[in-house]
Amino acid sequence: MELEELVRAAQRGDPLAMTALLRAVAPYVGRICGSIALADGDDAMQETMIQALKHLRSLREPAALQGWLRRIAVREALKLARARARQVPVEQVAERTTEDGADLRLEVVDTLRRLSPDQRAVLVLRDLEGLSEAEAAALLRIEVGTAKSRLHRARRAFRNRWQP
Repeated sequence: MELEELVRAAQRGDPLAMTALLRAVAPYVGRICGSIALADGDDAMQETMIQALKHLRSLREPAALQGWLRRIAVREALKLARARARQVPVEQVAERTTEDGADLRLEVVDTLRRLSPDQRAVLVLRDLEGLSEAEAAALLRIEVGTAKSRLHRARRAFRNRWQP
């Protein structure tokens, strides 16, 4: 069944379609949530899926599912990342424990962890999701200039902290 058909069936309340829809979008939502919320990515993903199912009937155009989910995922991931940032100061984050030849993914996650949640969000939306500054700004509900400056600072901070 095509994704748009799954959305329509899920909107009608079909439990099998809801399950299939969640399975189909899980990798996409997980990538966004994990990149922004890091260790809380699974929780952000779960909250995203709950919100998506709860409000699925409000989605007017099934073809807009990906963008709609992206907005929810970013919002939920930022919420958890900001809460975590208030709990654990960056200075207390454990130093990198990987050895030479460690998994590149771990190195990237470690570097991302050292950025603020707002910097991670704009970096993920722009550089991983391929959104324009204007699209990222709209999604984050900030001015375009703010998105550009956050992106610049995030890229600079990432480069300065990146030590493969």
